[in-house]
Amino acid sequence: MRQPDRIIRLKTVLSRTGLSRSTIYRKMAEGTFPAQMKISANGTGWHESDINRWVADPAGWRSEEEAGDGR
Repeated sequence: MRQPDRIIRLKTVLSRTGLSRSTIYRKMAEGTFPAQMKISANGTGWHESDINRWVADPAGWRSEEEAGDGR
């Protein structure tokens, strides 16, 4: 049975990627980093699988929608 995709917060993303906060938001704006999702009125997070895919291949990363896989 497939495990559900966890939502991780900015602190974890910073730790896993080694990027700064400003670099993450710049890369999101450029489309070269996974987009965050709203999880509450004041909170956002990322799908753990998206971050794992980005860490595995930062230069070749594309969103699943761009890759045609869909979610």
